[in-house]
Amino acid sequence: MKTVLAPIDLSEAAAGVISQAGALAGDVAGRVLLLHVVPPPAVINEYAPEAERLAEEEKKKAETGLEHWRQRLEGTGVDAEIAVLHGAPVATILGEAARANADYIVMGSHGHGALYHFFVGGTAGGVIQKSPCPVVVVPSQKAQPHPSASRPKPT
Repeated sequence: MKTVLAPIDLSEAAAGVISQAGALAGDVAGRVLLLHVVPPPAVINEYAPEAERLAEEEKKKAETGLEHWRQRLEGTGVDAEIAVLHGAPVATILGEAARANADYIVMGSHGHGALYHFFVGGTAGGVIQKSPCPVVVVPSQKAQPHPSASRPKPT
C-alpha cells in the first residue's frame, strides 16, 4: 500500500491539500498520513512552563482537527491515519516521511513571493530540497478540492 504524507497546518489551505492527498491516495490505492508539526517553544526561561502548556494545548487542538479530516477521508473510501509531532517543521516532516516510508508528500504553500523565500525560506522549499520521495505542492490560492477527491472507493 502506498503512503501519502500530508503535513498540514490546519489553516484554510489544509482542505485543498487534504483533497489532493486523498485523490492521489485513491489513484494509487494508498493511504493518507495526516501530520501536524507543533514547533518547539521559542521561549527558554522562566516562561518555559507556560510555553510547554501552550504547546500541549496546540497538540490537543491539532489532534481534534486531524481526526475531523481523517474521518472525512475515510468517508470517501480513503484509509487515513493521523500524527501530531513536536519539532522543527522541515526536519520533522522529513523524519516522518522516512519513518512511514512515504511514497509521496502532498503539502501546501502559502504563496509568499520569491523575495520572501529568498530571505526567509519556507517549509515546502526545505522539504523539496531534501525529500526522499516526490513532493506535490498545492498553492494556497489554488487549493480547490480535486473533483475525484470525493468519489467512492472502487469495490
